[in-house]
Amino acid sequence: MNKLLCGTQYVLKDEPCMGVYEMNLQSPGSRGFHRYQIIYVMRDDKPTEMRRDMGLAKKFTANQLRIPGGAKDETTGKFYIEHTVGELIDIADYMRTNPHFDKRELAGVNQIKE
Repeated sequence: MNKLLCGTQYVLKDEPCMGVYEMNLQSPGSRGFHRYQIIYVMRDDKPTEMRRDMGLAKKFTANQLRIPGGAKDETTGKFYIEHTVGELIDIADYMRTNPHFDKRELAGVNQIKE
């Protein structure tokens, strides 16, 4: 059985954060692909999602990001959170402006489709 994910329109920098993701996704209304910052916070012991439209995906030269901030123990159902929203957003900002590796070098090839 699928569980319904709660949504929110705001997050606070000191909230416990499960993860921050920056993904290129189809924008509603067929306006093309946009980069979205997706933030999962813990509210009332439940993961809650907030999405922020960052603009057209083609304007971003940085890779898409996935930064975990915690984990769920599937056996006990308990969540372990290691970071806050503010900490993970700071990491995302740094990673977006300072790419730290070359994908071609990591893969050991010279041809990677962007």
